[in-house]
Amino acid sequence: MVTRNLLLTLRSFRRFKSNFIINLIGLTSGLAASILIYLWVNDELMFDKFHSHNERLFQVMEHNHQEGIIQTTTNTADFLSSALVAEMPEIEYAAATTPDGFFPSFTLRALKHAVKANGKFAEKDFLKIFSFDLVQGETCCVLNDKSGIAISESLARKLFASTENCVGKTISWQVMYIKKEAIVSGVFKDVPANSSQQFDFVMPFDAFLELMEIKIPTVNWDNNGPFTTYLLTKQNADIGSFQSKIKNLLQTKSKNVQRRQLFLKPYSANYLHGDYKNGKEAGGRIEYVLLFSVVGMMILLIAVINFINLSTAKTATKAKETGIKKAIGASRKTLIIQFLTEALVITGLSTLLALTIVTLLLPKFNEMTGKHIELIIDTKTVLVLCALTAVTTIFAGAYPSLYLSAFSPAKILKGLPTSSAVALSGRKTLVVFQFCLSTIFIVAVLVVYKQIDFILNKNIGFEKDNIVSFDVEGKVAENVETFLTELKKVNGVLEASSSLGSMISQGGGIPGTLKWNDKTVTIQVGLVNYGLLELFGFKMKEGRMFSKDHPSDVNAVIYNEAALKAIGVENAVGIKIDNSEVIGVVEDFHFQTLHEVVKPFAFRLGLQPEDAMTITVKIKSGTDQQTIENLQVFYNHYNPGFVFTYNFLDQIYQARYVSEKRIGTLSKYAASIAVIISCLGLFALAAFTTERRTKEISIRKVLGSTEAGILLLLTKDFTKVVLIAVVIALPLSYYLSTYWLGTFAYKIDLKLWYFIATPMFMILIAIVTIAGQTIRAARSNPVNGLKAE
Repeated sequence: MVTRNLLLTLRSFRRFKSNFIINLIGLTSGLAASILIYLWVNDELMFDKFHSHNERLFQVMEHNHQEGIIQTTTNTADFLSSALVAEMPEIEYAAATTPDGFFPSFTLRALKHAVKANGKFAEKDFLKIFSFDLVQGETCCVLNDKSGIAISESLARKLFASTENCVGKTISWQVMYIKKEAIVSGVFKDVPANSSQQFDFVMPFDAFLELMEIKIPTVNWDNNGPFTTYLLTKQNADIGSFQSKIKNLLQTKSKNVQRRQLFLKPYSANYLHGDYKNGKEAGGRIEYVLLFSVVGMMILLIAVINFINLSTAKTATKAKETGIKKAIGASRKTLIIQFLTEALVITGLSTLLALTIVTLLLPKFNEMTGKHIELIIDTKTVLVLCALTAVTTIFAGAYPSLYLSAFSPAKILKGLPTSSAVALSGRKTLVVFQFCLSTIFIVAVLVVYKQIDFILNKNIGFEKDNIVSFDVEGKVAENVETFLTELKKVNGVLEASSSLGSMISQGGGIPGTLKWNDKTVTIQVGLVNYGLLELFGFKMKEGRMFSKDHPSDVNAVIYNEAALKAIGVENAVGIKIDNSEVIGVVEDFHFQTLHEVVKPFAFRLGLQPEDAMTITVKIKSGTDQQTIENLQVFYNHYNPGFVFTYNFLDQIYQARYVSEKRIGTLSKYAASIAVIISCLGLFALAAFTTERRTKEISIRKVLGSTEAGILLLLTKDFTKVVLIAVVIALPLSYYLSTYWLGTFAYKIDLKLWYFIATPMFMILIAIVTIAGQTIRAARSNPVNGLKAE
């Protein structure tokens, strides 16, 4: 029976070649897109979940109540981990670490190799909490000695040309002006790509304390330090009870922190659910995961709709065949199995072709999304593909098979009303649904691209073009002022200065508090050198910049407008706030992303020139390549043995919105695929419709209808369908666009032309799609049409 059904299926494909090809292309495209989206969604969902104790792994976070608003932060004090272990029996291990990006890249040396790498300092139980597997060294001891260092396999190869026998070898390292040596205590496997923590080495937290000249962490519960605290709970710990205990811990320790509350966040949930609004989870990357899950299903649904439309459109052709089979004894079950077999075969072929396409496109897809996804045919993948094929088969083949097999043989053989209003309206409804989704996709792409363009070109309050930054290290750190003096002499350099960190990375500065009367607000503080504010082109609302002509400026401060507004101070120049004289107020600028409103910021002069971590250079416009070459030559001569690694500020700024740009790109391709599949279905339906109306067209031509009249007759029905689709889609598009734009504090206004251009484009696409079929029918010889059976 199986062989017979397969034979009948192949004959059907050969008989209706155009239908077969269109269905194959449509389903293959839909399945390929859905599989790629599934791989992306699965990778997002699995982020940070590879740790063996994932269900017991938490991060300590804090809610801070200020002026009726709750701010949520990951910042915790350095002593908190040990204090929690001492007081909370639910904890098995806890560890404090320096946050990602806390330091610039380190320069590490071993033998004759010098390598720049990113790392962190962590307390001794860090590797007991997380599953960053060691290939050399003991987990219990790797971070015990402050002179130790654990390195990744990749870093080991760069430094020692091998991952073998690295333990015990010496590495010298330098960050800013600080030079140290460390002994390799362990080698770990490279951090997986689906880890939100990315680092090349880990050093003991005690080494950080020594670096900062701190003998023992001071237990000061008023401190909310810049560190990160992770913990692993015991196997049977009551997390609900633990949350209640930790919630009010700070209030029992200090009367000054009554507005702060600690809470536990499952570590692996932070990646997808990292956004907070007034103390409540407000989404994050999970919104994009849900969005593209729906997009993947919708694209596949559009392809399935094509299959259903084309199958029901051929009802008349298959009806007599079905009637004869029923007349000679074929049961309805047998006919349903035959039709489902046809759907299964074409879906199976489409799946195989889709997998081939996915394999070919995956490298480009990874490049586009910034992922390291692999198509691994394991049990889970096979089950997902089988489920996808089965669901597609059922949806694509169930309706046609049930519809055709339901008629009685007598009714079919007498002549089935194939163009009934019900069948026709059903097909039109499905086409409306297809083009409705396509219209929503196109509006979404337009809005996303306009918003990204707005973000990248908005005046953010300071200049970001033609500005280059690089880390302070080596001889540069020994005398920053001398280096800056020599640097300004390089051909193409207009200005140069230094700061403790980059202006637009990690929040732009050091977190702190600003107090005035009875108000306390969170503020970011940037430690800068003379000339940096001028280099960036900050605009003064009142007062002046820092100047060497005023020695007292070392204790002065410059605020942005948002800081003074937060504490309710006007005309601040000349008064003292937090024991520092205000010498200037800069206009508000965006040191965070445009998802956030401008927040309080303060500039102070760095305590010592050697405190600088970043050199910033403004170069002459139009001389980028030559000036960089000049800087390379100068740097290599001035600072031999160190690699000149630089970044353009505008590229750093754009990198902040890399997720939005990738979402925009994915949306563009999703919309394109949806439109193409919809047009395939419309093309096939137009071909079928013109074929069914051949005699009608011929009679109209004989009675005097012009080609233009025939063309209008055939086109208007499909144009109406597309118009109905866009009328339904536009309100939905407006709602979805407004919702997405609501995640930005600064956003574009939705223009009317977005919603006018889209339907015009969709109608044009529909007309072009059916043009070939309708023009050919309008120009056909009526004699041939009247002879047709």
